[in-house]
Amino acid sequence: MRADNQAALAGEIFDDRPVLTVEELSRLCAVDRTFIVELVEEGVLSVTEVHGGEWRFPGAALRRARTALRLQRDLEINLPGVALALELLEQLESLRRELGLVGR
Repeated sequence: MRADNQAALAGEIFDDRPVLTVEELSRLCAVDRTFIVELVEEGVLSVTEVHGGEWRFPGAALRRARTALRLQRDLEINLPGVALALELLEQLESLRRELGLVGR
C-alpha cells in the first residue's frame, strides 16, 4: 500500500480500570463538572473508586457519558429518561451479542 493511501488513526484506549477523574471526564466530554456529578446522582455513571477524596471512573464511562450527552442534547431527553434509554440500549446490545447479531 502506498503511503498516500494510508490513513492515520489516533485515539486512546480505556479499559475498566478506574482511570478517569471528574475533571478528566468533563474535559473529554466538553461539559461542565456539574453535568458529570448529575450523571452520577441520576445513576447514569457509577463511581468505581474514590482516591484521595476524588471520584474515579472506568474508561467505559467516557462512552456512556458521551452517549448520555447526545441523548440529552439531540433528543432533549431529561436525565431520568437518559438513564432509562441507556439501560435499554445496553439490554439491546446484550441480546444482540447473545444472538450473534453483533458485527453483521
